[in-house]
Amino acid sequence: MQHRFPPHARTGGRPRNAAADTAILESTRQALVELGWSKLTLGDVATRAGVAKTTLYRRWAGKSELVVDAVAELFDELELPDRGSLAADIEGVVLQFAALLGRPETKTALMAVVAESTSDEPLRERIRTSIVDRQKRLVLAGRKRAQDRGELPPEPDPAAARRTADLIFDVIAGAVVHRTLVSAEPVDEAWARSFTLLLLGGLAAAAGPEATTSP
Repeated sequence: MQHRFPPHARTGGRPRNAAADTAILESTRQALVELGWSKLTLGDVATRAGVAKTTLYRRWAGKSELVVDAVAELFDELELPDRGSLAADIEGVVLQFAALLGRPETKTALMAVVAESTSDEPLRERIRTSIVDRQKRLVLAGRKRAQDRGELPPEPDPAAARRTADLIFDVIAGAVVHRTLVSAEPVDEAWARSFTLLLLGGLAAAAGPEATTSP
């Protein structure tokens, strides 16, 4: 089941208008592709979305917050496929993720906000909460499904389980982002399969004797 999340914006004021939010975020992505980060303004987004500029300022403090939420909405489209095995599930997510990163609006927006965040700690935190933390749901759901199948051992220590989930997310996201946006190489089925084999070998090794040795 697909999970949807509302944009992370300021509270208070008038009730949110879902149709306006959708139009604003879509217009933001279009403007980024056409104009680039430096020329993008909230006024241009408002004109494209058919709303008053004050509508944007009631929801977002500035351009950076707006673009992060526009990117986050795209990442919320990702789903965890049930393809019958952990390996197949990972391959499915990897291919989905790579296809999403290949879209001009995703690539332009993501690279712009990441570049801006290098000197903007609040923006970095917004990326973490609005995109990274939200997408860890896929890792948690995939691990739970694999544990139910008996493909992965249970992790009774919550702190250790969180660390493992963070590591899995970092490895998958880091590899796919680097492959598609930095190396500019294709993520096809063969690459996804090879990557998954490497990842699963690492997961088995990380589980180690503590997870496999009987008391």
